[in-house]
Parts: sequence; structure tokens; C-alpha cells
Amino acid sequence: MSLIQLDLLISWLLLFQFKSSTAFTGVSNSVFSHERIREGNGGVLNVLWAKQNGGGKKTSPPTSGNSSGGFGFGSKSSSANSASVANRKSTRKTKGNLVATLNDEPSTKIKSRKGVTYVKSEQEALLASLAATAALSPIGQAVANSPLHGSPDADPFYELMPSLIASKFPRVSNDNLHRVAGFVKHALDSNLPLEDSIVQDPYRPHNEIHAYMPGLGETKPFYNPTELELCQRLSENIDVIEKEYEALLFDMKGQGKKDRFQSVTSMNYESGWKTLVLFYNGHRIKDFPYHLCPVTTEILESVPLAGRIAGFNRQNPNSGIPLHSDGNNMWLTCQMGIKVPENQKAYIRVGPETRRWKRGECLVYDTTYEHETMNESETEERVVLHVDFFNTLVMTSEEIEIMRYIYSMREEFMKAEGVAKVGAQIL
Repeated sequence: MSLIQLDLLISWLLLFQFKSSTAFTGVSNSVFSHERIREGNGGVLNVLWAKQNGGGKKTSPPTSGNSSGGFGFGSKSSSANSASVANRKSTRKTKGNLVATLNDEPSTKIKSRKGVTYVKSEQEALLASLAATAALSPIGQAVANSPLHGSPDADPFYELMPSLIASKFPRVSNDNLHRVAGFVKHALDSNLPLEDSIVQDPYRPHNEIHAYMPGLGETKPFYNPTELELCQRLSENIDVIEKEYEALLFDMKGQGKKDRFQSVTSMNYESGWKTLVLFYNGHRIKDFPYHLCPVTTEILESVPLAGRIAGFNRQNPNSGIPLHSDGNNMWLTCQMGIKVPENQKAYIRVGPETRRWKRGECLVYDTTYEHETMNESETEERVVLHVDFFNTLVMTSEEIEIMRYIYSMREEFMKAEGVAKVGAQIL
């Protein structure tokens, strides 16, 4: 299993290397060393660093803007995992195996197995067998039937996706992959028609849909918050969450302190809306003071966070977010009022329905509907706790797990491409 996943990940990055003229420039294809980087939440990501042939000088992949922009993967890197692609031995000492790394398992010291010989032909046979099996899966068929499959313009990320998913989720049956395969089909062919429930709804701009999973059934602008345990837990802890928010504000005061509020899009700045981001693309943020908001953090991590944001949103007095929609039908958004202007002077319209925020109460809505906000108060700001999460009401746990894996791998792929800020453009 480790050999299969090793070659898959290397092949993935090698495919990208041939597609891009900017990544891994001047790098030998034959020698890679594995650097483990611990995430803030205790998980582990695997990143390939390439070695140049001459002089043994190492070349790092292009860096993303995450380290400077506040979005990243946590603490410092640990020692590397011993591995060699071209039968060359690494001098690094191992602190874990590759399978644990790819599976994002906690870092533990595992003794290497003695007497296990790497045989390239056996590894290639295993890889070929996996690829052949994965090609028959619904996801493999979705890729094979895509317009650009097998051509120089094919997306290398999705070309390898059937095998990556087959190796990561070997126990998931094909019956449980059909809706994920539908997502892949739409990701690879923007000309595929959407379901009538979207196209015929005047409040759902179907031309703005960019990430679509068919077969999720009917939806609506607002959902009943009592359907979700998340909303119950947030409301029950409103006093604690508000105090934790105030602790985060206090932590930003003083000389040399960092203002952690930022705009996720330029529209937010122009509209008087900034976010104190706690989670970005579903993972923690490097150097964030989570010890100041333990209850909020624990509640947010109890749900499958989606590939956008979770954090505290501030809306300035007499300002609002203009009408727009978000093009992902797999996600829902929950917002709980933390500080609400007197007489409920802050509202959100989603589709044809308008709701006003109340302190300690949650609003849950589908952002594929056009929506806009307004804080009508002349003096008071509006603060809500904002959570984007996968729609647990209609998606299975296996579908959510696979989609989170796809998003995480896509993010790493884009960061390897040198994308400075990985956000809504992931999928």
C-alpha cells in the first residue's frame, strides 16, 4: 500500500512538472526526498522536495502566500521520511511511514521493517493493477469520458484522481461513488447541463455554479436550525463564545500586535465586512491563538468544515454585502448572532426570504441562492460567527470524507503550482 501511494503522489507531481514551466524548474526526476510538515491540528501533510543533480543542492517547491497571509498548515516541519525513487537511499531518519502521512494520521514513531526490499517491477505492477481497477470505478469512468481525457490539455490532477481515491478509500463501494463521480463529470465538462431545480429557479444563478454534485435533491433558501446539532451547541454556548471573541479582540491590542481581521474577497473590504478567520479551507491557521477560544474551536471542529472559512464576521454600521451567490451546492452556511444592533437592525436576504439576526440564534442557508446583507444601524456593528460546512443533511459521511480529501489534495496541488492565495478557486 505504501509503495502504491508513494508512486501515485510522485506521479501526480511529475505530471504537474511537465505541465508547468514554473514549478520544480531544473529538477531531476529521479531523486525526491519527503519532508513531513505537521498541521496545526496534529495531522501530517506530505510534501515532495526535489533535489538537483549537481552538488546536492535542494530546491523547494514554489512557496504560497499562506505563510505571509495568515493561511497555513501549522507548526514547523519534523524530520523526513526515508524514501528513494531511483533506488537511492536517503540519509534522513524516519519518524513515520508514508501511509500514515497520506492518511493524515497522528505522527508516531514507527520502527522500519527490516528485510523489505524495494523492487521497482513489483511496485509498477501494483500501481498498474490499482490503476486498472480504479479505471472501472464510477470516478474512473467519469474521468475517462471527459472531453480532454488523454490529451495534452487534460488536467493531471483529475487524471490521477481515480487511483488516488481508490488507494485512499479502498473499502468504499462503487454504489457510494456515483454522486462524487457526478461532481467529477461536471468539474471536467462545464457544458454538462445542471438539474432543472437550479436552472429554473430565478433566485439561483446557475451560470455561477462552479462546484456541483448532482442528485442532492431539493433545497431551499433557509434551513431549520433545529435540524443541526451544530446550531444547538452554538446557541447553548453563546455567552462563552462571545467572551472568547472578546478575548481574541483584546489579544490584537497593543504595540506590535497583529490585526487578524481580513477580507476574504475585495468585495468584503468595499462593503465594510471583515472576518476574523479561525479556519480556512477546512484546516487550522498557523500561529492562531486557539487557546483563547477553546470552546468555539471544539464546536467548529465537530462538523465537516468546507473549503471556505469559519470565523467571526464584522459588518460596519450602515453598510451591507451586495447581491451575489456562491457556486457550490455541497455546502451550507451557518451564522449565529454574537453582537446584534438594537432592534434587530441587521438582516440577510437569501432568495426571496429575509431574516434578521438575533443574538445566540443561528441562521442556516444555501448560498447558491443569491443573497445580500445589510446593517441598518447608524452606530452599532454586527458580529456573527460564520461557518461553512458540508451539507450533512443530504450527503453521506463517505461522500463528505472523499470530497474533503479531494479539496485538500487540490489545495496542495495548487500551492505546488505557486498559487499565492488558495481560496474559492480550488474547485
